[in-house]
Amino acid sequence: MVTENYTKYEKARMIGSRALQLSMGAPFLVKLSEKELEKIRFDPIEIALIEFDEGVLPITVRRPLAGAK
Repeated sequence: MVTENYTKYEKARMIGSRALQLSMGAPFLVKLSEKELEKIRFDPIEIALIEFDEGVLPITVRRPLAGAK
């Protein structure tokens, strides 16, 4: 459901940053049942990937404009 194409580096940065937030106690932005959490072993990276796939990651990417100084 992601509308914008991200490079693999941008995606890795967003997933990693969100996983760090989750591991520090940030609330989930998707509804996950206890059974689903046990299935993914409460892994913050997996939760961040689910949030990314749902398009609810609270992280934006800023790219420099071509030719701008």
